[in-house]
Amino acid sequence: MNPGDALAAGGPVAAVIDGFQPRAAQQEMADRVAATIDAHARLVCEAGTGTGKTFAYLVPALMAGTRTILSTATRTLQDQLYHVDLPRVRKALKSDASIALLKGRANYLCLYRMDRAAGDPLLGVREQQELARVTAWSRETVLGDIAEISDVPEDSALWPHVTSTVENCLGQRCPMIDDCHVKEARRRAVAADVVVVNHHLLFADMALRDAGFGEILPTAQCVVIDEAHQLPDLAANAFGQTLSARQLRELARDSERAARAEAADMPDLRDAARLLEQGVGQAVEALAQFSGKQSESLLTAHPVLRELLETLAGRLASLNAQLTLAAERGEELEACERRGGELAARFRECLLEDDEESVRWLEASARGFVLHVTPLSVAERFQGRLESYPAAWVFCSGTLAVGTSLNHFCRELGITDAAEAVWQSPFDYARQALMYLPQIGVDPGDERYLPLICDHAEQVLAASRGRAFFLFTSYRALEYCAQRLRSRLPWPVLVQGESPRARLLAEFRALGNAVLFGTSTFWEGVDVRGEALSCVIIDKLPFAPPDDPVARARSQRLTAEGRSAFGELQLPQAVIALKQGAGRLIRDVADRGVLVLCDPRLRSRGYGKTFLKSLPPMPQTRELADVQRFFAPNGGQA
Repeated sequence: MNPGDALAAGGPVAAVIDGFQPRAAQQEMADRVAATIDAHARLVCEAGTGTGKTFAYLVPALMAGTRTILSTATRTLQDQLYHVDLPRVRKALKSDASIALLKGRANYLCLYRMDRAAGDPLLGVREQQELARVTAWSRETVLGDIAEISDVPEDSALWPHVTSTVENCLGQRCPMIDDCHVKEARRRAVAADVVVVNHHLLFADMALRDAGFGEILPTAQCVVIDEAHQLPDLAANAFGQTLSARQLRELARDSERAARAEAADMPDLRDAARLLEQGVGQAVEALAQFSGKQSESLLTAHPVLRELLETLAGRLASLNAQLTLAAERGEELEACERRGGELAARFRECLLEDDEESVRWLEASARGFVLHVTPLSVAERFQGRLESYPAAWVFCSGTLAVGTSLNHFCRELGITDAAEAVWQSPFDYARQALMYLPQIGVDPGDERYLPLICDHAEQVLAASRGRAFFLFTSYRALEYCAQRLRSRLPWPVLVQGESPRARLLAEFRALGNAVLFGTSTFWEGVDVRGEALSCVIIDKLPFAPPDDPVARARSQRLTAEGRSAFGELQLPQAVIALKQGAGRLIRDVADRGVLVLCDPRLRSRGYGKTFLKSLPPMPQTRELADVQRFFAPNGGQA
């Protein structure tokens, strides 16, 4: 039996999974994945929403009996694959393949750091209460996966104190290494036939960094990368360099703790740690006024900022000198010395001038900053990594193609020898959906644009009776429209930032008639089925902001090479992003909804056709009356 037959009407998957509906595209994709595995080849494919791509790669992977790594975008999707999808397919195929879930080390409780956190004066009352709950859970958990404990929020300030990072882990010198949850998770992964990871963990290994994954990838015979559209950006981050205020602050605090425990007679060490932490606070305060992404030229335009960072680097050097003197006193001090040296090397790299192959930039907010060194191209390095791992590689996503071409994705990653395939969504968009292009007479750069789209959105929402996502390309636009419309809408209004993402989504589903205002975090990885989400409104085409330092540097390089930065970079990236946002609308065969694209450039610019051709084929209208008829009782139905 081939994988396509296993997914047919009379196949084993249909026999085990209630409500399973065979889909021709799913069967075709499964057979293509199987052929790729057999040939140790590469496949790049787009499978539109509803194709069922997860089963289309799980079935051939399990049937092939090869050692397989499955990489997906988020921890939530990892859990879905490991806890739900894989067990169902294994049962259907009667497979005895062993499976394992491996996350980054920060997802596992560190018993040593938890023990050290007890009585830590840096923990507030709330964190001490949460620590008590974590300690009680630690006596019961087998896996140590912090996702198991629901009564401590994901964003709790406690987690950095009870989990480890590559920088602060004591490794084999940890006195609790025999009970280490990270070590045990790695052991299970090494022994498993199928390992579920996420892209960050995969790329940490591909970039030759110690993330506890290096012993697994070289042994894989098949690597399947789902949600592959994220890879170009993730590769750029992984192959680059970063240094954050958080890393420096944690080094300072860990050094002070270690000094108290292992070198109490060295006050200069504690003083150096305190001075570093103070310097971090001063730098954060100074950079906060330049919030967002900033190019390296900011430091040239404001010499005081560069001086502040260089002073901070000097304080790090002073702490490192003290740590070198104290390192032999204990394991924690030795680990801090190693971390300090690594952070100093990163600091030096981040403060250099831009070179021909990379761009230096920074992100700042009221809470911290991150210095970045990002390569302008990852194609050669990524291709080199692929060549070093002789496995079958499958790259798939619901949004990889621009029009029907996969050239942009392949070019970005240097993939030159892969088979390609595009399967359209099986959903009946002609019946289930309507695209509304409101007649707005000004472009997004005009000051009248946001008030106008608010007025049009209000009319659409009256027809849809709420039940909508209003998606934005910037926080500024979100804040303006949310403030303008909140008092004018009779339905519940949910705004990104006012509650955690998961809570907003749960509330949106439960209310059934809410309007959710969100930015990029809601453009992808969100699955709301049914009438609760019947309308998606997108404020404008998601081109990268003109002041984005990486996008600008890459565009300048392409232009200098005589190539089209717009055609090769800006347009393809925006098309894929729009497809992600639009893809929130129809998630099931029974869904119906209206996609509202406010940007008039879809009609007034030649490139608008590229966007429209890349979206699922659905009726288009410029008339509000058609939207009203669609949402009327039996609207749009025969």
